[in-house]
Amino acid sequence: MPTCTKCKCSLCNQNSDQYHIEKIDDKLICHSCLYNESKPYKIYPIGFVANDTDPGQNFEFRGKSNNNSNLSISKIKLFDSQKPFLFKLEDEKWITIIFYFHIQQPITSTFARGLDGKKVGVFASRTPFRPSRLGISEVELIKIEGTTLYVINLDAFNGSPILDIKIGSKSLK
Repeated sequence: MPTCTKCKCSLCNQNSDQYHIEKIDDKLICHSCLYNESKPYKIYPIGFVANDTDPGQNFEFRGKSNNNSNLSISKIKLFDSQKPFLFKLEDEKWITIIFYFHIQQPITSTFARGLDGKKVGVFASRTPFRPSRLGISEVELIKIEGTTLYVINLDAFNGSPILDIKIGSKSLK
């Protein structure tokens, strides 16, 4: 995220503060230009991620870092108010987690995808550095203790807000 108090958009030349502008391909673009003047939606978290993954680890596919090829267990710590919504979730092996990438770095619109080295755009990749900041991971549910879910394959950084949980498509097979 830019650290300027007043930043100039490279598209419309309007000033914007650091919370309403993104760095994309080394250019500053205000949210009005990036999101076509759409108004933001209010979305509230239902919990947060607790794991050892952060953007400084050279984040890769499926929550792995380059220095650790083993998939690690992440905790999804839901708020106590979410307990009624967990009914029978323990019966599912696969769940889909929707979360928000709360740590943002400059976005590169095209790059060599880490999976296979193919040059692609953001929407053809699993990069966490996206204009929408939304992440979706289908994860294996290991266990539930109270309002804490233990999962494998979560692509979220430590501290990422959890927005929703749904049954995984693999559970429907």
